[in-house]
Parts: sequence; C-alpha cells; structure tokens
Amino acid sequence: MSSIDVFLDSSALFVGVASSTGAARALLLLAEADQITITVSEQVVTETERALARKLPQALPYYRQALRSTGLRIVHHPSLEENRALQDIISHPPDVSIVVAAMKANTGFLATFNRRHVMDDPEVTVRAGMPIGTPGDALAWVRQQLTRAAT
Repeated sequence: MSSIDVFLDSSALFVGVASSTGAARALLLLAEADQITITVSEQVVTETERALARKLPQALPYYRQALRSTGLRIVHHPSLEENRALQDIISHPPDVSIVVAAMKANTGFLATFNRRHVMDDPEVTVRAGMPIGTPGDALAWVRQQLTRAAT
C-alpha cells in the first residue's frame, strides 16, 4: 500500500470509471499501478454503484473491475455519533459523513467535484485538516508527493 493516499467521493469515483481520460481516471490508473492508494467509504461505493446503474448501466462491469484491480481501500461509514460530533465541519449535512470518513482514514487529499458544498467553502479544508479539491488538484498533489519521494 502506498503512503500517498487519496480519498475519492462518489462524484470523483463515478467520473474515474465512466471516462477513459481525465484526472479521476489517471488516479485510478496510478492506484492500479500501485503508485498510490485510493480510499473510499462504504457510502461512496454504494452511491457510485447506484448512480452508474441509473445513468450509465453499461459501465457497471468496469466499475466492479476497478474496485478489484485498483486495490481500493474501503473504510466503514462513520457512526452517527462521529457524524454528530463533527457536524459543523461542513454546512451541507449529507456531506458530513464523506469528509469525516476521509479524516478518519487519514488520507492525504479528498478529491471531489462537489464545488458548491465542499470546495467553495475554504474552511472545510481547514477543519478537515487536509487539502480538498478536484481530481485534477489531487493529481497535481500526487505528482508533488511522488517527486518528493523520488528525491
């Protein structure tokens, strides 16, 4: 398992599976090559599978293969008590459990396309204690980490 660990929310995981190009896909390929670790929560797995079944059912076999081939680290959904204790971490209650799961998993970066509820509030990054951004931002962060590790 790599020490470079990126948490993907369901929007990032969906795009990584649904597209053959882009940063989210590159992150999955880096995980498949054992260069980084991708972490998701049980909630992310469920949300992504539901979204794919609804919007892109032909991608479900690729999704299931990606779960196996990338060695995704799947962490438990935070407890109700953990979510309550950290409910002020983000203003949009449905996203609390995603941020809390990423924090509990001690990942280095939270990748999301959720600009409105997550990225547009810079305090979420401060409260979470980790960088949060798009998969493109995460890929740039991964490159920095890999460069540091090589020197």
